[in-house]
Order: sequence, then structure tokens, then C-alpha cells
Amino acid sequence: MATAPIPEGGTFLDTFKGSFTTVPIDAEKANAIATTEFLDAAESLTTMFDLLGSIAFSPVKKDLMGNVEKLRKRQLAAPLESENLQDLVRNELKTKAHTATEGLVWLVRGLEFTCIALSQNLANYDHELSDSFRTAYGVTLKPHHNFLVKPVFSAAMGACPYRKDFYAKLGADEEKVKEEMREYLAALDKIVAIIKAFLDSSEAKW
Repeated sequence: MATAPIPEGGTFLDTFKGSFTTVPIDAEKANAIATTEFLDAAESLTTMFDLLGSIAFSPVKKDLMGNVEKLRKRQLAAPLESENLQDLVRNELKTKAHTATEGLVWLVRGLEFTCIALSQNLANYDHELSDSFRTAYGVTLKPHHNFLVKPVFSAAMGACPYRKDFYAKLGADEEKVKEEMREYLAALDKIVAIIKAFLDSSEAKW
């Protein structure tokens, strides 16, 4: 799939419809995370897998997008009860359903996997992407995958492009790319931590 062109002087992050750096977090409501902006940012992140340039990553992207759609469907069904992720979960669970809640669990695992892989790669200039993604997979998604899914994701890890080729696709100015990626991944890491803490609470159990 063709990705959107990078604007002159910009980076790949400038092509995103939504960014985790601009997702509203309401500190006065126990860090309530705005649903629409979060889902837009999650959907935008999946275009990163197009940039990795391998058909092996299509199941990874499909998995993330499938969980985004589960949350969008619930939001559409009950918009006033779903303005933030935490309320969406609480209100869905009141109906004895948990499709969207389970979708959020898996979406956050996928986002954490991506965040750890890219953060480790940024921090370790001698690491190839395949090593960073493999390490991240081992501590995030792998423990929850069955024997049928593990080989699919392992194949994707092995199909990562070379580090230098990937960063070149992110923008012409490497230092600007790295600076923006650090800011983006820090915002994603914060949001993942908030959602994981909420999902681990009794409020989010079914």
C-alpha cells in the first residue's frame, strides 16, 4: 500500500491523521483518554507497517485495525457513553458485552509492542529493526499468542528492512526524524501506561 507523501522538510509523522502527542488526556477525570483522537492516532500508527515494506507485516496491521474497528463500532452505537476510553469500557461492560473492551486490550498490546520496538531501536544505534521488534514481541504479544499466530508474527519480525533504509523513509533530516519520533513515542508510552493501569483495575473486568 502506498503511503502519503512526506511534505517538504517534514517527516513521516506529518502524514498522520492523528498523533498520540495531541490526544486529550483529562487529568481531572482520572486521566480519561479521548476516544476519537486516540483511535485516529492508533489508525495512523498502522501506516508505519506499510513503511516497513513487507507483506509479512500485513497480519500485524490487520490485527491492530480490527481492534480499532471494534472500538469505533461501540463508540458509534453509544456515542454519549463513549467520549473517553474508560467510559466506553465501563458502559459496555454494564451491558454484559465486552467485544470493544477486549478489542482495547489487544489494541494496547499491539501499541505497546510497536512502542517498545521503535523506542529500543532509537536508543540503540547498533540494533537492527528485526532485533528490536523481536525483543519487543517477546515481552508484549508473544505470551498471549497461540502456536498458530506466533509463526506469523515471527515471520514479520524477520522481514524488517535494514535500519538505515527504514529511517531514510521517515524523512530526509535524520536528526529531526529522531527528535519527533522520541516525542511521539513518549506520548504513546504515557497513554499505553494509563490504559494498561485502567484495564488491570476491577472496573475493566468481565
